[in-house]
Amino acid sequence: MGNKLYVGGLPYSVTGDRLQEIFAEHGTVESASVVSDKFTGQSRGFGFVEMSSSGEAQKAIDSLNGTQLDGRTLTVNEAKPMAKREGFGGGGGNRGGGGGRGGREGGGGRNRW
Repeated sequence: MGNKLYVGGLPYSVTGDRLQEIFAEHGTVESASVVSDKFTGQSRGFGFVEMSSSGEAQKAIDSLNGTQLDGRTLTVNEAKPMAKREGFGGGGGNRGGGGGRGGREGGGGRNRW
């Protein structure tokens, strides 16, 4: 088991500092962060906590998973590696070549004007 935990079901008012306080009761917290929307800055209701050992991480999971915090049920489990995202950025895959959104810039046979 790893030391990094996923924490879901967070009340939107919870900050990284508050998250650290909650998990510090179960071991040494290396880092704690709440994920926020990049446009509004509002919490997205989940975050990540890194404990100093896998034993402390397991203790936190056993103690906190399924508990209530400000009326919301927490989900605490081992964080999984971020999945590789395809289709964003360069390339374009098998979409018929370059071109803009409407295909006006030589979209490989589709929407030629």
